[in-house]
Formats: sequence, C-alpha cells, structure tokens
Amino acid sequence: MAWSCSGNTNDELVARLTEKHIIKSEPVISAMRAVDRGHFVDYQPYQDSPQTIGYGATISAPHMHGYALENLKPYLQSGMNVLDVGSGSGYLTACMAAMVGTSGRVVGIDHIPELVDASKKALDRHYPEWLKSGRIRMIVGDGRKGYMPDAPYDCIHVGAASPSKPQELLEQLKSPGRMFVPVGTSSQRIIVYDKDADGNISQAQIMGVLYVPLTDPDSQRTS
Repeated sequence: MAWSCSGNTNDELVARLTEKHIIKSEPVISAMRAVDRGHFVDYQPYQDSPQTIGYGATISAPHMHGYALENLKPYLQSGMNVLDVGSGSGYLTACMAAMVGTSGRVVGIDHIPELVDASKKALDRHYPEWLKSGRIRMIVGDGRKGYMPDAPYDCIHVGAASPSKPQELLEQLKSPGRMFVPVGTSSQRIIVYDKDADGNISQAQIMGVLYVPLTDPDSQRTS
C-alpha cells in the first residue's frame, strides 16, 4: 500500500499519502505540503522509497516520515521543543519545524558534517528565516547521546535503528514526552516510547521496519 504513494510533485506525493490514510491530520498534511521534499533530495524525491543521500546514509521513504509525524503529532504543537536524531538531509527536521511554529524549536543532529552542511544550505536557500530565528538548529554530533544543551524535549525522532532501548535519549525526554525510534539489529520494529507526567515509561510496537543502524561516523561511511 505505502509504496503506491509516489508522485511526480510534492503535492501529488502528499495527496497520495493522504488517500492511503498514512497521513490523516491537518497539521501533518499542511507541514508535508509546506516543506517540499525536492528541496532536500536530488534523486527521485517524490518516489515513496528510501533514497541514498551519500556518506552511507539514506533518507527514509515518505510514508515512514508520515507515520513518524502522525505518531509524534501530540508533541509537535506550537511552541514545543524537538530533537531529530540522524537528521540527514534535514527534510523531516523542517517538517517538524513547520508543525511547532514560530515559537517552537527543533534541533537536528547528525554525525556526518557534510550532511549537516548540506541540510543547512537547503534550509538557508528555501526556509532562511527558520535558521535565522533559531527555529531550526542543525548540529554535528553523536545523536546516540542526544543533545543535552537544549534538553529536555517534548518529543524525539530517531532516524536510524538503535540496537536496544535508547536509555540516554529517553532521559532527555520531558515528562510527558514521546519518542519514535526503530529498535533492533537484524529484526527491527518502530517503538513509540511514552513518558508520563511522573516519569514512568511505557512502549508500543508500531510496525516492522528496516533502517540503517545508529552508529559512529567511520562505520557509517564504510557501510
């Protein structure tokens, strides 16, 4: 079903994701319309499949970004603080910034400097005020450790597979807060972790997936 959502333009892609009920809510639909995937991906940006972005990295298929935004939507409200681990091209970081609005903040972190530079260039060209205002910050760093200077976060998205429960990232979630992360090695599942107002953590398995591993830069470049 999801793989049939490809389009020739960003509007077509969003329309097909909506028709298949992958994205359902107006904030998510509006964000994915406002942020053109073609601004961040050179090769077949509107195909509903993962695409390589160099340096051993990929950008997830659009339907996976749709699922992520829908699951995180309660914590992507105006004024909220967000972390995008493995930000890669910067596309999903921008979608989340569209949802949290002018008073919100989104940090994208990736350990490949060239990807961070490329994402900054795309943002500066197409969404310059988001960078200038600090609505988006793109950081070079080890996303496995999160980004403590701006913690805690209302929600955290992880764009690569953690081999086990990402405890260090969970510690940077607000109470309440939510994380969307693929977990596993040879067998992976999307796990949504919820932290309640008292700091208790529950989890729900969403779907089976296949993501690149959350790893160090040298391993990623040679994978």
